[in-house]
Amino acid sequence: MRVLVVHAHPVGSSFNASLFRMTAERLQRNGHEVDAIDLYQDGFNPVMSEAERLNYHNLEINREPVENYVKRLLNAEALVLVYPVWNYGFPAILKGWIDRVFLPGVSFGLVNGKVRPTLHNINRIVVITSYGGSRFRTWLMGDPPRKIANRMLRATVKPGAQVNYLAHYEMNLSTDRTRHAFMSKVERALDRI
Repeated sequence: MRVLVVHAHPVGSSFNASLFRMTAERLQRNGHEVDAIDLYQDGFNPVMSEAERLNYHNLEINREPVENYVKRLLNAEALVLVYPVWNYGFPAILKGWIDRVFLPGVSFGLVNGKVRPTLHNINRIVVITSYGGSRFRTWLMGDPPRKIANRMLRATVKPGAQVNYLAHYEMNLSTDRTRHAFMSKVERALDRI
């Protein structure tokens, strides 16, 4: 399977960066074709320009500023996102990547003013993330990143696509044991792709 792995953490020595490296290596070892993007290492600009917004619905030119990322997304059969949850949301760089790459004509089309999902080349989504707080506190806040994965992303890709949401909670209190257990859980999930 062709798997696009997108990572969003600025610190190369972080637990999240370790998850990203382990994910790409594990998928390759399992025989998948892996395209790994580290948004910070790429220097990805998450800010949509005025011109991009004005041309957002112009299918002739809306891809031009992010064409490389669009091609990679459209080539993938599975999408794996590896990122930390900050302030109950995506890191800005990942949110900007989604805003700038999931464009009309890429992830959706407008038919008579209604949105129609078009990213049907993606038949599997895996989210690998970490939260500073507890699962309970996250639940109280509504857990927006989980909802985006299980609702928005699921609705954008091939109907019936499986979504796996793997989260390590209480990173602020994590230990070698809890991090190792989570990495093992992630490896098992990746082996099922």
